[in-house]
Amino acid sequence: MLNLGVVAHVDAGKTSLTERLLFDAGAIARLGSVDGGDTTTDGMALERRRGITIRAAVACLRVGDHQVHLIDTPGHVDFVAEVERALGVLDGAVLVISAVEGVQAHTRVLMRTLRAVGVPTLLFVNKVDRAGARGLELLAELRRLLDSTVIALNRPADPGTRAASVVTVPLGEDAAEVLAERSDAVLESYVDGLDPELLRAELIAQTRKGHVFPVLFGSAITGVGTAELFRAIVELLPCGNPTAAGNPLAGTVFAVERDAAGRRFAVARLFSGTVAARDRVEYLRHRANGVVSESGRVTTVLDATGAPGRVGAGGIARIGGLPRLRVGDHLGTSATARPRAFRLPTMETVVTSADPAALFAALDTLSDEDPFIDVRRGPEPGSLVVSLYGEVQREVIADRLADEFGVTARFAPTRAVCVERVVGSGHAVHHIGDGLPFCATLGLRVDPGSGVDFRLAVERGSLPGAFFTSIEESVRAALDDGPHGWRVVDCRITVTHTGYFSPVTTAGDFRGLAPLLLADALRSAGTAVCEPVDRVELVVPSDALTPVLAAVVRLGGLPEPPRGDADTVFVSTTLATARVRELAKTLPGLTNGVGSLTTHPLGHRSVSRDAPGPAPRPRA
Repeated sequence: MLNLGVVAHVDAGKTSLTERLLFDAGAIARLGSVDGGDTTTDGMALERRRGITIRAAVACLRVGDHQVHLIDTPGHVDFVAEVERALGVLDGAVLVISAVEGVQAHTRVLMRTLRAVGVPTLLFVNKVDRAGARGLELLAELRRLLDSTVIALNRPADPGTRAASVVTVPLGEDAAEVLAERSDAVLESYVDGLDPELLRAELIAQTRKGHVFPVLFGSAITGVGTAELFRAIVELLPCGNPTAAGNPLAGTVFAVERDAAGRRFAVARLFSGTVAARDRVEYLRHRANGVVSESGRVTTVLDATGAPGRVGAGGIARIGGLPRLRVGDHLGTSATARPRAFRLPTMETVVTSADPAALFAALDTLSDEDPFIDVRRGPEPGSLVVSLYGEVQREVIADRLADEFGVTARFAPTRAVCVERVVGSGHAVHHIGDGLPFCATLGLRVDPGSGVDFRLAVERGSLPGAFFTSIEESVRAALDDGPHGWRVVDCRITVTHTGYFSPVTTAGDFRGLAPLLLADALRSAGTAVCEPVDRVELVVPSDALTPVLAAVVRLGGLPEPPRGDADTVFVSTTLATARVRELAKTLPGLTNGVGSLTTHPLGHRSVSRDAPGPAPRPRA
């Protein structure tokens, strides 16, 4: 089995390529099109109407003795988290690049992510039949802009015409030069006489290790080059290990789906073991307060084709009957699947509707599919606050609320999601009888730290274990609402005093007291509001450098020294996430439409201006 992801910048032809591969493999009888709204993997009506992929979708095909699970992922940058979740379960990927537009902004983000996760990747240069398509000269751009070692396996003939075709490129000196960088055997062969079999073996080995990236040209619309792509997929990319079926169950949930009848399925890639209906499954849930082990009995298991039965290692399992199983959870108790720290949303908006109950129910369902939507109560009665990755995602959520749930929602302008960091030390203590209506003694000290670290400076036997659990859970929950209203991060919370009066004291006394003492300790320590910042990389024509640098400075960035050549210049800077959108809007006008911008999150930095407050979080 081979779990293959297809990723691309929006409009590079990713879904069209997926459709072509399914058709050529005989998995579908009719070739659908994005424009016609009848592609196999864009199953949502909204995807077909907008012509974009919103949710990762799985389709199956067979190539020789390989069963390929084809995972079509979104191309728009607002859905990059959906892509990241899928990448952790892949054996390999195909990164689709337009022969006309070349390397675009999101292409670079995807390539960086693929390399970080270690997914072996083929590059497919699509649309060679389109006017303006470029041929082998595009390879230099791939090497430069993707910072990657690429080897062309074919070349286009008559690019830019409807008669465009491809010609196989034998492995020769160009490939040997690339492969010799990591192979002494190839270097010796390069000196003594090229050995084609050695070059092929090294190409396979180095591709599977993610050291080199084979490039194939073609067209998803005409089918040119897809036969060569099929051969490269089965020969160059690694497969899952079916012998792992005898090992304990281990897998990762990367999506949540609902069928036409409304049944909920957690979609998981199995790395070892097997799962079937009526099995009792243990799984690990990663939550803010640590890893929680749970278990439940599976009611339904469907394979990647939708057929019921037992799914083994390397397979895709749609698991029903475990409503608490969510994206990012690990099947089994050893979590052998590759852990992944997903990119978190950096924007939020307030949502209201004439029917608040229906709005909450609908958003709760959407957040079940995407846990990073993070729905919470808003500043006004009946309003909700929703976390977002961008404006297009906001539009998609609004459309889904209307189409799928009949809810008309109003969205306030988005704003950046800040956090608070502790800047000093603070301490608060309450003793039994001090005045608050809690029969408990508790002291909390707050200090700066890395992550959220909960510690005890008292004997563990000074309280029943359930009381300590109540204190920790209440403290971690209360950190969501700091003195300025933002979530508090990077702090160390230490329990300094404890006491109780048996049998009067209950866990509820500590649950009620801990948030009040934490708030006092945080006010005493002081917190700084920190806004999200991005690392911004710009590729611009050299004659547009001056106005681009001026725009970066105007938005609060400090550009690093430019680098490049007489035609193209690279500019790097750090910019507040909230200002990146402004730069993206002005960049086309400054560069005659040819400049590109890529970003990746750098964390948070202190806000120099007046600290912004979030939408208030009403207390229960």
